[in-house]
Amino acid sequence: MNRARPARRLDGGRWSRREFLAFGWLPFFRPKHISLAGARFRIIRRGHAKRRFLFIHGNEETARAVLTEFMETHDGVAYLIESHTRNIPIEGGEIDPNRMFSQVGAEASLKNLNPAWMPSQLDRALRVLARGREHLVHALLPPDRGLICALHNNSEQYSVTDEVPISDGVSLKEPGNPHAFFLCTEPSDFMILSRSPYNVVLQHDKPQADDGSLSHLAALRGVRYLNLEVRLGDAGRQMEMLRWATGNLP
Repeated sequence: MNRARPARRLDGGRWSRREFLAFGWLPFFRPKHISLAGARFRIIRRGHAKRRFLFIHGNEETARAVLTEFMETHDGVAYLIESHTRNIPIEGGEIDPNRMFSQVGAEASLKNLNPAWMPSQLDRALRVLARGREHLVHALLPPDRGLICALHNNSEQYSVTDEVPISDGVSLKEPGNPHAFFLCTEPSDFMILSRSPYNVVLQHDKPQADDGSLSHLAALRGVRYLNLEVRLGDAGRQMEMLRWATGNLP
């Protein structure tokens, strides 16, 4: 019986099993992508910070550009979806990728976006998500009380005024600019962010309706989550707010 030979080292020698396990943390062994259904995320790593960053809606190109530039000079791990559309493909249909973090939310999104689907198609898509969801969640959620920050862009249809009625705390420093705001899940983070010159809402208690979003999952699991929203195209404001948050939050 032939045994697989160990991989070669850069010096031409071969890694022993002990060496491979000991040095498996080195950057060249780390994956550069992670996927769930039709959502494929490029991973950018810099330094050893506990912070995680997420860009999840492919059509919000301002947020993509801001996060890409930000990661050139700041530590953390960023996950950027590679698609350029809001929804992603799954089993011949589509789903909002920020609605796939729970079975309940995923089912609602699939039914809404694929009204002609048969029950069997819906079941297949839900099984695909159920098999891979926890692997993605484990990668996205930060360790040891770290922070995950998601970057989003909005338009006229959505602003901080939509979140105020369902929030546990509100600080509106810029009521005339409702499209730029932070949404956080940790009261201590809200206290710091409320001292900023920006709009902030706190949603600490788990929302009544599970919409399948990462923010809902973070609130449910007690994870520090920050959502940074600005109007599409306002890259300067988004970068300014991102730098303020990361520079002032622990």
